Amino acid sequence: MKILILFAHPAIQHSRTNRIMRDAAGRIEGITVFDLYAHYPRFDIDIDQEQRRLSEHDAIVLQFPLYWYSTPSLVKEWMDLVLEHGFAYGETGGRLKGKPWLCAITAGAPEQAYRPGGLHGLPLRHFLAPLEATANLCQMPFLPPYVLFGAQDVDEAARRAHAEGYARLLVALRDDRFDFDAVAGVDFLSAGRLHPALIG
Repeated sequence: MKILILFAHPAIQHSRTNRIMRDAAGRIEGITVFDLYAHYPRFDIDIDQEQRRLSEHDAIVLQFPLYWYSTPSLVKEWMDLVLEHGFAYGETGGRLKGKPWLCAITAGAPEQAYRPGGLHGLPLRHFLAPLEATANLCQMPFLPPYVLFGAQDVDEAARRAHAEGYARLLVALRDDRFDFDAVAGVDFLSAGRLHPALIG
């Protein structure tokens, strides 16, 4: 399975985790890492090229830091333009049908902040509902997000472990060893939740 990672970090020079994750993914054969902010700093997205890139891959990963309960703004612009009717959905669309969609996310707050009574009051998955609905419209299986909570405060060893888990997850997807049935009903994945039965 050929995997496309759409990497979106508007301030990569300040990244402490996403850069490590991106570099780990970039060393894996069969995985394409495309940096949206590096290629489209003025948001002048090449729609035809992006649609070709999607068509050439079998699974799509959006990697980004959570910004105000959503994606960085370029991801929304990319979705608005690239996932158009007649390509991604609609009677003459369906070009992405069956391609798994994974979000790889870093969140600044700890896990307990994303629950009723916590700082943010709702589970993280709730804030990803627009992405999940988009995946559903495009007939793409939406996988539980791979998340590092408290990303601003974890130590270097935890960051490295998270990046290594990310690489294992990507390799399992690439090699068709990921158990899609095992994650039904799972809210999120993390390095500690990638047991052998899940990723072969």
